[in-house]
Amino acid sequence: MVTVNDIRQAHRAEGTATVLAIGTATPQNCVDQTTYPDFYFRITNNEHNIELKEKFKRICEKSMIKKRYLHLTEDILKKNPSFCEYMAPSLDAKQEILVEEIPKLGKEAATKAIKEWGQPKSKITHLIFCTSSGVDMPGADYQLTKLLGLSPDVKRYMIYQQGCFAGAMGLSLAKDLTENNKDSRALLVCSEMRILTFSGPSDANVEGLVGQALFGDGAAAVIIGSDPLPEVEKPLFELAWTAQTILPDSGGSIKGEIREVGMILHLLKDVPDHISKHIEKALVKAFQPLNISDYNSIFWIAHPGGRAILDRVEAKLGLKPEKMQTTRYILSNYGNMSSASVLFIMDEMRRKSKEEGLATTGEGLEWGVLFGFGPGLTVETVLLRSVAI
Repeated sequence: MVTVNDIRQAHRAEGTATVLAIGTATPQNCVDQTTYPDFYFRITNNEHNIELKEKFKRICEKSMIKKRYLHLTEDILKKNPSFCEYMAPSLDAKQEILVEEIPKLGKEAATKAIKEWGQPKSKITHLIFCTSSGVDMPGADYQLTKLLGLSPDVKRYMIYQQGCFAGAMGLSLAKDLTENNKDSRALLVCSEMRILTFSGPSDANVEGLVGQALFGDGAAAVIIGSDPLPEVEKPLFELAWTAQTILPDSGGSIKGEIREVGMILHLLKDVPDHISKHIEKALVKAFQPLNISDYNSIFWIAHPGGRAILDRVEAKLGLKPEKMQTTRYILSNYGNMSSASVLFIMDEMRRKSKEEGLATTGEGLEWGVLFGFGPGLTVETVLLRSVAI
């Protein structure tokens, strides 16, 4: 007699969930961080506020960001003057842009990932879509299914408003789905635009300037599946283990409130301290079973939440500068793209590893960690094993 357990076992994959392809995309509009303060204060009609503008310049300089990509252009902002006013009602107009553009940017990244994967779209069984930009029904997952021409039977998972740890969270969900569904292939898409948080500056909200200097727009997509087909699919990273935790006494350190103005983002100065204080505990859980305690012996993919976070984690763990080199490169050239950032880093790491002729996709090393940091404060940990090139 066939039992429920027999059915369950027959539908489970044998191997570990594996990243099989990666694609990324950004808007065409690229902004130079050195000239952005002049643009920002001019377009928001705040050039008279010289002291606040100088403060914003210093924030931009300290960010260590060279350039970012933003969907919002001067033309769009001139057509929507309410975007440029501080606390002006603009949610409807911002939502109208995001509901259309977020799936479109996601499609661009997903198309690249599918092309690299080299398999028919009909083999995608699960779609996970992550964004903190725009909310509608049916959601961006539905729109992307239509845009890509995926099967109407694809199982969709829509993750809204989880912020910067959602990319790592999406990997964790994809691992659970593909390891428990034989022959499944999950498409994870993270698409982010910071239109909701754009508004004019104000002396009453200096912390809001940090968000205006830090965030960029981008989308990333990965194909994930267990038991890669030999000579057909090309494994990049194995998702060995995942965990999620809420850091104690950190509530309110990162918070977003959707109001008529859009999203009001709160970023407190204590975020780097909270993360650096608890980062080692997360590492011990991940690497103790492997008898690894030297965190310079692994490769690093850490969400680039900002320069201060990376500096504080480096100092706390005694990491060599090269450990965060790829992470800092993405921060410098794209800014903080929220959920998409860690996938951009993963893509850059495997590209750079191959270009330099290293043995594995993880900068020549076997084991590594991927960290997502976000509202909560929430830390998402993914233990990675790189694949031979």
